[in-house]
Amino acid sequence: MTTASASSQTGNFWSFDWSFDSPAPQPTQDADLLRTLNFVPGLKEILMLRQVHALEHATVWVLSDTCNSPNARGVSTSRQLDNNTLGGLSTDQGFYLYGQVNSADLHRAVRTALRRITRGEWNLAVHPRCGTNLSVGMLVTAGLALGIHLVLPRGPIEQLLGLGIATTAAAQLTPDLGGLAQQYITTSIPFNLAIEEISATPDIWGRPAHFVRLRWIEQ
Repeated sequence: MTTASASSQTGNFWSFDWSFDSPAPQPTQDADLLRTLNFVPGLKEILMLRQVHALEHATVWVLSDTCNSPNARGVSTSRQLDNNTLGGLSTDQGFYLYGQVNSADLHRAVRTALRRITRGEWNLAVHPRCGTNLSVGMLVTAGLALGIHLVLPRGPIEQLLGLGIATTAAAQLTPDLGGLAQQYITTSIPFNLAIEEISATPDIWGRPAHFVRLRWIEQ
């Protein structure tokens, strides 16, 4: 199983290694799956959503700052930072981008992100602030808390101690498990996406955003 570990080669703190013991994503994998299982209702929308989700993350990474910082040997290395003023919401038709961003910069970032992620920078598909991590964290916390509750004595001190252990363990496990869930379940490299339109428009709740409309293409 591939581990979601930081890559020392790129110097990117959130660069997850996709090539440890699993094959690299193939450009035709989703298209082939869709052709094979074209009788499954909603499959194309699910595959589209996963690819859009990956491109949303990649776009946020590209828009985030990159700074130079010295390593332990005093050598300047590039480390990608997360701009937490930016956020996104994926749909099966494209994604909303929230935050103060210049339209021209967004156009440039989306194209750059699509090019980079489809040419081998698979790590751009995974983001630490993704809602997947929150969901995984809640499930892990609930599972550990329930398990410890059943194992430990029913005394209030023991139960409170167990809850603390469960919460601490879940906090340690969630980043890696969330990264794996994104890598294998909620995102897919956007080999089949093409940019159709980018416009400033409110989302369905009326919040200001940019919408990046995408379409499915066959490789």
